[in-house]
Amino acid sequence: MQTIFVQVKCELGQAYQVAQSLVDVDGVSEVFSISGPYDLLAKCYVGDGDDVGHFVNQRVHVLDGIRDTQTIIAFNAFS
Repeated sequence: MQTIFVQVKCELGQAYQVAQSLVDVDGVSEVFSISGPYDLLAKCYVGDGDDVGHFVNQRVHVLDGIRDTQTIIAFNAFS
């Protein structure tokens, strides 16, 4: 399983609606509201054989109210 984080910039006034839409996407684990240039941070899990680009393009970019995204691919989790 690949872990990715997708930072999402929303249309003005749409962050809560976008967050709820993201939570309903299969593969999205958690959605956080954040400060800075992006409004939301989505933690996602993509299958090892699945394409991260297709996941973001076909499951995230299609949601209403999203203006821009930035995807971060995680390599290792430390605890």
